[in-house]
Amino acid sequence: MSVPQYRKVAALALVAGLGFSLTACSTKSDDGGDTAGGKVTISVDCQPVAAQKELLANWNADVAEFQKQNPDITIKSVSVGEQCNNPPDFTARLAGGTMTDVFYGYMTDLQQVLDSGKAMDITEYANKDTIPTWDSVDPALKEVFTDGGKLYAVPVKNYSMGLVYNKTLFTKAGLDVNNPPKTWPEVRAAAKKIAALGNGIAGYSEYSAGNTGGWHFTSLIYSQGGRVLSEDGKKAAFNDAAGKQVLQNLKDMRYGDNSMGSRQLLQWADLLTNAGAGKVGMFIGAPDSTQAIVSQFQGKYEDWAMAPLPGQTGPAKGTLGGGEGYFFKAGLSPDQVKAGLKWIAYQKLTVGKGQLDYARAKPQNYPVGLPQPLLFTNGSEAQKQELELRTKNANVDTANFKIFEENPVPIQGEPRNAQAIYAVLDSAMSGVLTNPNANIDALLKTAEEKVNQLLAAGS
Repeated sequence: MSVPQYRKVAALALVAGLGFSLTACSTKSDDGGDTAGGKVTISVDCQPVAAQKELLANWNADVAEFQKQNPDITIKSVSVGEQCNNPPDFTARLAGGTMTDVFYGYMTDLQQVLDSGKAMDITEYANKDTIPTWDSVDPALKEVFTDGGKLYAVPVKNYSMGLVYNKTLFTKAGLDVNNPPKTWPEVRAAAKKIAALGNGIAGYSEYSAGNTGGWHFTSLIYSQGGRVLSEDGKKAAFNDAAGKQVLQNLKDMRYGDNSMGSRQLLQWADLLTNAGAGKVGMFIGAPDSTQAIVSQFQGKYEDWAMAPLPGQTGPAKGTLGGGEGYFFKAGLSPDQVKAGLKWIAYQKLTVGKGQLDYARAKPQNYPVGLPQPLLFTNGSEAQKQELELRTKNANVDTANFKIFEENPVPIQGEPRNAQAIYAVLDSAMSGVLTNPNANIDALLKTAEEKVNQLLAAGS
């Protein structure tokens, strides 16, 4: 699939411990407030952790260069962990008002951020003066962070899910790396062969804790043509044939075939740690999961390839799309908001800088050439420049993502109140993966009742 085709599909779908800190000149304590003499300080989270040595060095270099270009702005960097947003921790910080001035959140976080009253309306500040590429940023991504015509965050990344697979293990198991599974029965058959290699290898691995199980359940039910919520978003809709098939597939692999490994209750880092160690044959994920495997979990670029999400009897009927952005803490001064937008523009939305500095990244230990993020509108100058630079500096075999790119799956957005719903659905996922006698009907009924209670309460 060509990039323009993907862009169109994505747009339509998406519309539906303290780290390094440069010396601050603030006349206030540590709140990142305005400083004397027209200078301003802002605190920003999602600084890479110490274990991400190259990413951390890049971030610190970007801070230094940005401050050199903008001597009246001081950036206070804060690290909140490898994921930047661990949902329970994010919710706790939001409730306690301990977020940074400019704070990272998922697209699914908009409602809880609005409910908390902790975010600013930045509509009047987000423009091409503060973000030079703003008019090129995909309107669909902006819409995700918009409520009642007001913009509350700047999108900095987007993704869709597919089947990530280990080519080395495929070869060892006698599978064709150029013909990955297209259906869930084929995934099951391949997983069984991979697990037969022994040595603690899981043919297929899955999340079931820390909200990640519910996140993946959502993509899996989309592949079956199902939904998590009713069309009006007022009731759970996953207790149906599609939801039952999702859990039955997992139960069959886990206990019928013993192809998913004995350790379950996996969260984000758990699965990717195993993948980096060569112990996972397949899992569902976004293209940047390979970046995490390499840069954080000591994996190898060449081991990994990606295919579309499988369907039950043919191509998947849908897949999950999502992403992330930066909110602005309520109470910031106009100068702080403008300073924060300038930083985001430099670090996230300027071709050749920050996350889009592919020339810098090429010799480093994380991939360049992945098919996402796609932040800019099809045909825009920013998109052309970004794709040209990405292609020129690719350090991964882009052929590993060709099947994924050339076989688009309709993208569906995350459900309303996603993180609260994912926490409930974790129980259904963990139940079927830790209990050989799990009753799928009972698991889904219980989850349905809890989600309906959440929705009724307005959570």
